[in-house]
Amino acid sequence: MKSPDWDHFRFFLALVDASTLTGAARALGVEHTTVARRIDTLESALKIRLFDRFPKGWALTSDGENMVPHARKLEADMHALMRATTGSTALDGIVRVSAPPAITTCLLAPRLQKALRHLPGIEIELLAESRLVDLTRREADIALRFQRPSSPGLAVRTIAVIHYGLYAHRRYLKNLSPDAWEFLGYNDGLQDTPQQKWLDAIKGDRRYRLRSNDLSVLFEAANAGEGVAVLPDYFGSRSSGLIRIASPACPIKRKLWIVLHEDVRRTARVRAVADAIIALFDDNSKQS
Repeated sequence: MKSPDWDHFRFFLALVDASTLTGAARALGVEHTTVARRIDTLESALKIRLFDRFPKGWALTSDGENMVPHARKLEADMHALMRATTGSTALDGIVRVSAPPAITTCLLAPRLQKALRHLPGIEIELLAESRLVDLTRREADIALRFQRPSSPGLAVRTIAVIHYGLYAHRRYLKNLSPDAWEFLGYNDGLQDTPQQKWLDAIKGDRRYRLRSNDLSVLFEAANAGEGVAVLPDYFGSRSSGLIRIASPACPIKRKLWIVLHEDVRRTARVRAVADAIIALFDDNSKQS
């Protein structure tokens, strides 16, 4: 048997997960013909057929199904090797930081690079996303999360407690009595967040004027005088016109966690960026 290129198994798993050449190609950032060619090469090297080709998609053969757990283990071992050996002492290179969009936009983007000014060799890649990235698969080096992960092999620490308040523009509050307020809230995809549940509970018969899946959209709408929104307190400093409404007082406080994989935590550049993020939130809590 000809020894296969280990990278072919990455294409194999992408096709297993996507079930179509187009989906696998999109996930890998290549053309679908490249995926097909890699699978053909892997099958030739192994001398087995891994997929049956159908017009509407590719289906694993029994040999292909038997291959999946071995390929998953190979992928995990390769990621572990890369985490353990990538630039453990060098203070240069890319560090990927995943955080909720509003945290990324309001706190990290304007301040993190300044905090790392003394480390010009480090390049930051900020990923503004609500999904929970897989640190084991190196989708990011550092993640900020509102949920405490329970997966093994992760180093976790609370770095902030985010307080929320009810906000509206001063002219909106001047022109309307509370019984005439209209609200700005999350859409159905985020209706289970604590702040949205609280807003649903206190609004009564009053209506939502706008819903969105993006906190920055709600901030901009509130700042434009379109209604009342629940916002994290760090948004209050971004507008001189926004007023924090004293009553009803919002009781919502959410812990923010910084998460690293144990393997990359020992990498000097990742550790430096993590320390800078922790310091940023320490400074922010002292100023608030």
